[in-house]
Order: sequence, then C-alpha cells, then structure tokens
Amino acid sequence: MQETKVRFYQTGTFTVGNRLLNPQQRTVQSSMERFNALNSGHRACQGCGEALGARYAVDAAVAATNGELIVTNATGCLEVFSTPYPESAWQLPWFHSLFGNTAAVATGMAAAARVKAQKAGKNPVRVLAMGGDGGTTDIGFGCLSGMFERNDDVLYICFDNEAYMNTGVQRSSATPPTARTATTMPTGNNPGNPFGQGKNVPAIAMAHGIPYVATATAADLHDLERKVTYAMSLHGARYLHILVPCPLGWGAASGRTIELARLAQESGLFPVFEAEYGEVTNVTKIRRRVPVVDYLKPQKRFAHLFSKNADPQMLVRLQAIADRNIRKYGLLEGDEGETIPSPEQGSARALG
Repeated sequence: MQETKVRFYQTGTFTVGNRLLNPQQRTVQSSMERFNALNSGHRACQGCGEALGARYAVDAAVAATNGELIVTNATGCLEVFSTPYPESAWQLPWFHSLFGNTAAVATGMAAAARVKAQKAGKNPVRVLAMGGDGGTTDIGFGCLSGMFERNDDVLYICFDNEAYMNTGVQRSSATPPTARTATTMPTGNNPGNPFGQGKNVPAIAMAHGIPYVATATAADLHDLERKVTYAMSLHGARYLHILVPCPLGWGAASGRTIELARLAQESGLFPVFEAEYGEVTNVTKIRRRVPVVDYLKPQKRFAHLFSKNADPQMLVRLQAIADRNIRKYGLLEGDEGETIPSPEQGSARALG
C-alpha cells in the first residue's frame, strides 16, 4: 500500500485545509530540518503552554542565528521539567542560572561572546535568556531592568503562566486580579488576587526605550516565530512576553490551552503588540471580540466569581480592564465603539 503524506500545516488563520504550503510559508515545526531544541523526554504536564511556547521560540531563535546561540534559563517550571538531574531535554548550549539573576548571567555571556568573537575575527554567538513570570517580574526584575538600561545584546523571553507554578501556585506580580492562588484565596470581601497590584513588564520595558518589545501567546505560533526571528535580527536589549496557560495552576482542562490563550487575546485582557524604542509599531487586532466571561469560566481559579454569593462588580471591573486595553492599543478593526455582551449576560461559548 502506498503511503500518503499528511499535508496539514498551520497557516496563521482559523481555517483547516489539506493544501501543501510553499516552504517559505511553513512553520519551522513543519520542516523535516527543524532543530528540536527542546526535545522529547521532558516532564512537562499534559497541555503545558510553556513547553509549547519554549519549543517554538527557541527553535525560531536557533533558525534565525544558524545555530549560533547559547541559552540561559532561570529556575522555574521550564528549567525543572526539562533538566531533571542527570538528564536534559535541551539540544543546544543551555545554562541554568539562579532564580533572580538570569538577565545578569546573560549579560556576562554576551560580553564573553563579544570578546571571543573579536579575537577570532568573526561575529559573536547570540544570547537568549528565559524565565517565568516569577523569575522575571519579581525576583529577577532588578537584573532585567539593568540589562535594559545597559542595552545589552540579549533577547529575554518571559514565559508568563501568571503564578509561581513550580512551587505550588503562589501569586506573582503577573497574577491577574481576582485569581485564586495558594496565597490569594477566594475569601473575604475581595476574594482572590487584589485589584491594583502587579506589574506590566512589557510597558516597563518600553519605558527603557530598548530596541524591541513584543507580546505573544501560545495560540498564534506563527506570530511568535516571526517575532523571535525579527528580534534576533536586531542587536541590543530585546524583550518578548509570551502568555502560556498552565492547566494545573489555572484549573483548566489540558486540551484547552490554546483556546484559553486565544480567548485572553480576543477578550482584550492580553493585548498582543510590538514596540520599538518605546513606541508601539504593530498591534494584532481582535478578530472576534468576546466578553471576559468566555475566558474566565473555563478556569477553576476564577470559579468563585460565578458562585451564588459572588459580587457581580468583580466581573464588571475585569471587563473594564479589557475594555481599557482595547481602547489603549486600538485592538478592534473598524468601529471602535463596538459593544459586547455584559458580564451578566454571559455568552453561549462560556461554560455553564
């Protein structure tokens, strides 16, 4: 029997087809020559958005640098599930730094690579630094700001799953308001994580005036790859913030990781954009706007918002955050005054 090759490739749209794309249009993951920087055998949870995001991001960086790449990785989920002693799933030069000094370690790597390249008379090996939201927005924030201020030649990627997942789902400064974590329980008059706290690190990175800042999600891997590729074409400090849902910490089904990342963007809670030298240069428009309840209901960390005694103003305030993002970044095509169902009305797509 003659074998028929599967001809399904991601095209960057919501369509599915069986046409074979030109090689230039294919993702690196649909190529037989892909690098597989993060190889099989790692121990990530089923449906882990961080494992998916890391594989695509690092492979794109390897392709963009022709393999001339070294990586430093902060303590966290990505480090733990990919390198259980004495094993490693990484197929490139990879270094484990401490929880809070990844950006500083990357700075030293970039300096060493520059000196070695000068002596050898060739271009320096490029440096990629990676960390979770805890190691980036909290513990490593000072080192990261220093890297930005010095404009060190490093691409720093934050894989944001919105809590300290590796140590038991404690709150980080990237945890959204009202979310339940081990340290922000759904009790009292203001259940879950308080409003008015946390950090917007992409905005802080932009305030440093560095060459490139971007956000992305695990739901649009072509967009993620393109941004990594472009970032590696630049020199100086660059920052990429990727939303990577965590089924365990978010209390969501493992098969809904991509859907949740897409809903975060479609609701306006996670704006996807690019900026250069402090100015927004490109925005990913929302294709089909949805209310925030579509995004919140599939996650157990927000279950208290839909209980009998829940304060409806919590949903109103969350919707207001999404609405503000949409206005601020111009996330809608055409009519900016488009209305969507209120939180009380819910949505046919939301879980009951």
